[in-house]
Amino acid sequence: MPILTKNQPYARLGNTLLPAALGALSVLGFAPFYVYPASIASLVGLIYLWRTCGTAKQAAIIGFMYGLGLFGTGIYWIYISLHTYGGMPGIMAGLSTFLLAAFLSLFPAATGALSKHISANRKHALLIAVPVFWALADWIRSWIFTGFPWLTIGYSQLPHSPLAGYVPLVGVYGVSLITVLTASLISTFTAKNLAASRRRGAAGALLVIMVAGGLLKLVEWSTPSSEPLSVSLLQGNIDQTIKWAPEIAERTLHQYLDMAEQSASRLIIMPETAMPVLSSNMPPEMIMRMKQHAIKNRGDILVGMVERENGEYFNSVLSFGTAETAVYRKSHLVPFGEFIPFKLMFGWIYRDWLHMPLSDLSRGSTHQQPMQVAGEKVAVNICYEDVFGEEIIRQLPSATLLVNVSNDAWYGDSYAAEQHMQFSQARALETGRMMLRATNTGATAIIDHKGHMIAHAPHFVQTTLDGTVQGYTGTTPYVRWGNWPFIAFSLLTIILLWRRNRLTRSSC
Repeated sequence: MPILTKNQPYARLGNTLLPAALGALSVLGFAPFYVYPASIASLVGLIYLWRTCGTAKQAAIIGFMYGLGLFGTGIYWIYISLHTYGGMPGIMAGLSTFLLAAFLSLFPAATGALSKHISANRKHALLIAVPVFWALADWIRSWIFTGFPWLTIGYSQLPHSPLAGYVPLVGVYGVSLITVLTASLISTFTAKNLAASRRRGAAGALLVIMVAGGLLKLVEWSTPSSEPLSVSLLQGNIDQTIKWAPEIAERTLHQYLDMAEQSASRLIIMPETAMPVLSSNMPPEMIMRMKQHAIKNRGDILVGMVERENGEYFNSVLSFGTAETAVYRKSHLVPFGEFIPFKLMFGWIYRDWLHMPLSDLSRGSTHQQPMQVAGEKVAVNICYEDVFGEEIIRQLPSATLLVNVSNDAWYGDSYAAEQHMQFSQARALETGRMMLRATNTGATAIIDHKGHMIAHAPHFVQTTLDGTVQGYTGTTPYVRWGNWPFIAFSLLTIILLWRRNRLTRSSC
């Protein structure tokens, strides 16, 4: 019997507060908390509400409220970026943050509605449909309107859950499907009036998923490719409010140069736009000092700065040292942060409210090769490019090491930097490569090829994170096939559910 109908007391409360609370609970599965059972428990509660509601419309409302709880709690830091650092009035920043959370909430709403519709009120079909539609919704969020896959449910299982073992096979979206399937099986196992055979089947399937995931975590998908390498990750801790002030620029240049010259590592990495000047305006004597120091260390220095070429500006990383100077240009830009979509429509936002520098950059090539520096082939990515696993593997399997340079100072002392680091942990797992993260204010970290942090600098302090890393070679199934196996499986499952739904309706 449906539990959420108009005739029942507290129906409105159940349709709003309970799903929203479950969504907020799921945030505990993500960094900085890493309580992965919390996300599964939250999904169990959501699936129970979907199973017991009456219509697809009710399922959509429940899913939407769950999304508001999840995204409203999980990406509140958008407000900090827009208001504190972007200069947008508080009311408009709050409204913009809410509207983004509401837009993202449409995806769990659609998941609930479509799952309810295609299952034709067959609860067991619903338990299959929900994982597939949820995972596809997470994947669609990764590319629609250039993509914003924050809080994709698969990340909640990284790196400690047994389900993390599936990441090198099917990527984070495949793990989204397996995570929601796990919640579906738990929901089935705990259902009332369930036949003993079905209960045993659900328990058996759940056991197989968990044990197989745990065993997969023991598999070595890649092997060391060279001798260990000494690295230094520089965290300048430059206040975002003054980072681009002309009177601060020279002090910042000398600060990073001094930090680099104090390191004896073969590979030294500076954050995104560490040098707040155009590359063509860098004092030649500073470039020479960096080259000479890197050569002294028998390695290279990677420097984040802005390039200008033929009137276009690029968010870039340049190398200086023993190897020939190489350049990586960011290709996946942040809408409204690094480029202005629909300028005629939205240009007034920048003119009247936002004060973000470098808000109209050009894209680098989508097919750039790894940098050959310090004896390694380094796949560089900038800022939130490491959110997109299908783009990171473009430089694989030739790359032996992953490097992410970021500046998450835009989000203040919030969860954003730690959540961003969890993306890097996923990329390490998907590729079987270590990931080095050099950031302005945090999270600066060294992540091993299993997705575990082996060193992490404190946030909001000027520091250098030193360590020893290892290049790896080899090809994981995800590097070879990307998201295609997960997409093909999901679409095939939907076709089978749709055909069965048609047969069920025609026989009524």
